[in-house]
Amino acid sequence: MARKENADTAAETGRLKQIALTYKMTRRADKKVGLVVAGVGIVTFGVFLAIGFLVGHPIYLGILGFILAFLAMAIVFGRRAERAAFGQMEGQPGAAAAVLENVGRGWSTTPAVAMNRSQDVIHRAVGKAGIVLVAEGNPNRLKSLLAAEKKKMARIVVDVPVHDIIVGDGEGQVPLKKVRTTMLKLPRVLSGPQVTAANDRLRAMGDLMSNMPLPKGPMPKGMRMPRGGKMR
Repeated sequence: MARKENADTAAETGRLKQIALTYKMTRRADKKVGLVVAGVGIVTFGVFLAIGFLVGHPIYLGILGFILAFLAMAIVFGRRAERAAFGQMEGQPGAAAAVLENVGRGWSTTPAVAMNRSQDVIHRAVGKAGIVLVAEGNPNRLKSLLAAEKKKMARIVVDVPVHDIIVGDGEGQVPLKKVRTTMLKLPRVLSGPQVTAANDRLRAMGDLMSNMPLPKGPMPKGMRMPRGGKMR
C-alpha cells in the first residue's frame, strides 16, 4: 500500500514538474501566457458566480464555475503552449518529423526516408488514410524528390493511396502547425490489416537510415560518420 502511495506521489510530482517546465518554455515565446490564462479563469469563475447570485444558488454555481474555469484555463494554456512550441520548431531541420511522432495512435512514422545533398528531406507516415509523405525544404527541389520516392514505392505497394505534404507557408504548402490536423482530416480507406501489410512491405524496402552503409565491428579510430548517409 505504501509503495502504491509513493508511486502515486512520484507520478503527481512528475506531472507538476512537467507543467512547470512547459510553462517556462511557453513563456519564453509568449510573455502574456500567464496573464491570459489567469484572466480566462477569473472571468469564467466570475460569470458563473454572478449568475449564481442572480438565480439564488451562488454556492452551487460557484463550484461549477470553479471547475469550468480550471478546464478553460487548461484548454487555453494547452493551445498557447502548442502554438509557442510550433513557433520555436518552425524552420528547424527535422521539425516535421517531431510533429509526425505526435500525430496519434494508428499512425506509424519513419523519419528521413529520403534526402538530397541540400538536406531537403522526406518523412513517411502510414495509417488508415494510406501513405503520407511529409517533405520539408526547398519546394522546387522537393518535387523531384517526392516523385522519385513515389516511383520507388509504386513497385512495393499497390492500391494504397499516397498523399504528399510540403511543409511551408507558400501556395499549396501546409504550415507546420497544421500538418497534424491535415493528416487527420484525410479519409480513412484502409483496414487495420491493410495498414500493417503496407507498413511491412515499406519497411522491407528500407529507408535512408537503414540503407546507410556502416562497417561491421567496432568503428576505426578517427573515422567519421558520413553526412546525410546515402544520397538520392
